[in-house]
Parts: sequence; structure tokens; C-alpha cells
Amino acid sequence: MRAMVLDRPGTPLRLRDVPTPAPGPGQVRLRVHACAVCRTDLHVVDGELPDPKLPIVPGHQVVGTVVDGDAIAHGTRVGVPWLGWTCGVCAYCRSGRENLCDAARFTGYQLDGGYAEEMVADARFCFPLPAGWPDLAVAPLLCAGLIGHRALRLAGDAERLGLYGFGASAHIVCQVARWQGRRPFAVTRPGDDAAQALARSLGAVWAGGDDPPEPLDAAIIFAPAGELVPRALRAVAKGGTVVCAGIHMSDVPSFPYAILWGERVLRSVANLTRRDGEEFLALAPRVPVRTTVTTFPLAEANEALARLRRGAIVGAAVLDVAGSGDVRSPT
Repeated sequence: MRAMVLDRPGTPLRLRDVPTPAPGPGQVRLRVHACAVCRTDLHVVDGELPDPKLPIVPGHQVVGTVVDGDAIAHGTRVGVPWLGWTCGVCAYCRSGRENLCDAARFTGYQLDGGYAEEMVADARFCFPLPAGWPDLAVAPLLCAGLIGHRALRLAGDAERLGLYGFGASAHIVCQVARWQGRRPFAVTRPGDDAAQALARSLGAVWAGGDDPPEPLDAAIIFAPAGELVPRALRAVAKGGTVVCAGIHMSDVPSFPYAILWGERVLRSVANLTRRDGEEFLALAPRVPVRTTVTTFPLAEANEALARLRRGAIVGAAVLDVAGSGDVRSPT
């Protein structure tokens, strides 16, 4: 089978013929249809996340069909997320916080992922996918959607919600927030007219490269830029929450205690749980979430990553591994 393989961080992926993987106990083998491209993939490829399994096949927003293994019926379409395995016995796992398991393994990082024609996955960490969504449209829900959902929940019941960095996650969260009766404010890079236009089309009450025009009740930072933390803290009202939603961020600069004071909360989101996945994949069809995607064939994964690195993707990038070309979202 063909796969895009990372041999060493900081180098381009190579398209290689590799052996078809065989499922072990509790695993299934999937024929991959689509895999959305995530900024976390960039952090792995660029060496910003330490100690990946090498060589590694990246990709953790995988849509595929079960073709081998006994744990899930053959022909079932499933999604594979970032969290690929946990120990199940540590204090974190036993208390419903498996996202913090110290022994966890992650798809496309320690476990080969979906930048390939086939892959194996732990059946316990495969999600049934809502009907009516083509593969390319549903793929971004599996990380951009799930992490966005967790971040939105940790932002509390904020009505005035700032979204810093309007990419794959924010364009999904904006729709959910609006459906919930919140007022999203999209903060983009100055001059990013395409992202701002998308934000407005999806329900943002304001979009721009400056600070929001009124105080926020909460802010979610999706961009991996530490300098946004003090900026977001200054934008939230007393009692507000700033949620850092990325797995990696540049260093946060020092800031005066005055912008944290007033019972403001600064917190991070780490990974996701299977419960997050179940909740969000049940919620998304009710909104319904509409994903905006730019597609690439498997062999052009490096180009997809390069465009994501430059900020040249509006919405989400998705590898069309099966060549379906169908990007419709539910209406």
C-alpha cells in the first residue's frame, strides 16, 4: 500500500510503498477514505512535539471502512481521532480523564495514522460516524471538531466568545456557538479577509485583525502563538476564561498580574476523551455543522502541510485518499 512517511522531523514526507498492516487483538484494519490535515501534524513534522515514533505515518482525523479484524463489523465506516490508546487503569483513566493518561498513545505520533491507503486502529477508539456526511466533509470533525467542542465546554456558558485564529477548529466552533445562542467574535491575522469573510458567513457577529469591540466573557485561542495569551486576557471581562486549545504553543510572554486579576481563568485543553467524541458526533448533525474544506490527493500531503504552515487554508485541509471528490456537508 502507499503511505506518506516521516523519516525524520524537519524533512518532507516521502510517498512510499509499505507493507499492509495486520490488526492485532482488539484492533481493526481500515481502508482509508479521507484524512483531515491538522496543525498538530505540522508540530510532529516540524519537530515541535518530541520523540515521535520514527518512521511514522502522520494523520489523526481519519475516515475509513473496516476491512479486517473481529472487533467491528466489516464494512462499517468509522472515524479515528488523535487519542489512539490509553492504559485504562491509571488514576486519570479511572476518573474519566483518559485524555491525561501518562501512557497514552496518539494516532499519527506514536501510532501510524491516516496519511496512507490503509491503517490499523484500536477498535475501542474508533467512532461510528453520522450518516449523511461524505468522507471529506466529516473528517475535520475528528480533531478540529472534537478539540473545539472540548474547548467550548471549558469556556463555560460565555455569551460573548472570542475565537483567536479562525482555522479548522474555529470555523466549526463558531457554528456550534451560534446555534447555542452565543455571540462569536473572530480574531484573525490582520488582513486575512478570507478567514474574516468565512467567520461572518458562519455566524460571527464581528471578525477582524484587531481586538474585539466589546469585552468578552471567554476566549478560545486556537493559533499556536503564545503572544495571544496576554492579548486575550486583556479582552475578557472580570470572571472570564481564556482557553488555550492547542497541543503546542510558542512561549507565553510575561504579563502583569492585573490582567489575570479579577478572577479571570487561564487554562489549557489536553487531547480529548472518547466521551468528547461521542457527545460531539451526536451534536454536529443537530446544528448541523457545515465544514469548509480544501482537498488534496494523498501524494500532495506536503503541499497541504506547507499551505497550512503559511496560513493559506480557509477552513480545513483534507487528504482525499480514496479520490471521492465529494465535499458536501449536511444542510
